[in-house]
Amino acid sequence: MLDPGRYALVEDLGRPGYAHLGVAPSGALDTASLRLANRLVGNAEAAAGIEALLGGLSVRFTAAVTAAVTGPPVDVRIDGRSTGSHAPLAVRAGQTLTLGTPSAGLRCYLAVSGGIAVEPVLGSRSRDVLSGIGPPPLRAGDVFPLGEPGIPVGADVVVPVRAPGELVVPVTLGPRDDWFDDPAGGLSAGWTVTAESNRVGLRLDGTPLRRAIDGELPSEGVVTGAIQVPPNGLPVVFLADHPTTGGYPVAAVVGTAALSALAQARPGTRIRFRPS
Repeated sequence: MLDPGRYALVEDLGRPGYAHLGVAPSGALDTASLRLANRLVGNAEAAAGIEALLGGLSVRFTAAVTAAVTGPPVDVRIDGRSTGSHAPLAVRAGQTLTLGTPSAGLRCYLAVSGGIAVEPVLGSRSRDVLSGIGPPPLRAGDVFPLGEPGIPVGADVVVPVRAPGELVVPVTLGPRDDWFDDPAGGLSAGWTVTAESNRVGLRLDGTPLRRAIDGELPSEGVVTGAIQVPPNGLPVVFLADHPTTGGYPVAAVVGTAALSALAQARPGTRIRFRPS
């Protein structure tokens, strides 16, 4: 690792099934992009790759590999030569792969044939930023082992995801929507992603939701995609590294298919929830 860029983590598809131990599922926030990157290099979809926040990553390989970069469109260079993203790339031993900064979206994914074979924790190689489980954030000088490569697969034309001006996100109301006046109307009114967002949760700004019930709940289990509403009325959408319990009411839950789009939502992105 020559340069981790702004912030880079090893992530796979996470460690679900440990909420009873207080461990979040974690894993890549944009699972669709990680799955695609792994398919492009011939890996199993669950193989570990690198999640790079706003690009800037620079990696030198000590062995010949097939690599792929997905997520938002981004400039990819091998030894300074522009190659493009969303396609298998043949990289020779000694060559350097560098990512630019995406013009839209937040998180790029680098997959390498064989996958990153750091030691798993509870069955996953993912970093959980809330608990500190898994490999630490990448630093210059880090060296990572790779697994046994498969056979790289070809790809048809891949259309990279582009962040729209406003995300329309389907949600299912509940389980505590009765704690709010007009939760469907409030959630669909429109929200803005704030700079306080991270892998734990997407913090939103807008017209606060009004409570119909005073008081607070005892802590109860929460899932990825839960829209929790603290006393200020401004929702937090829980992402992969969320706490496993919470004491504020959950007004709705985001559908799994929409979580990858939320993972790429930069501060300032407009979001409108569509209750079903």
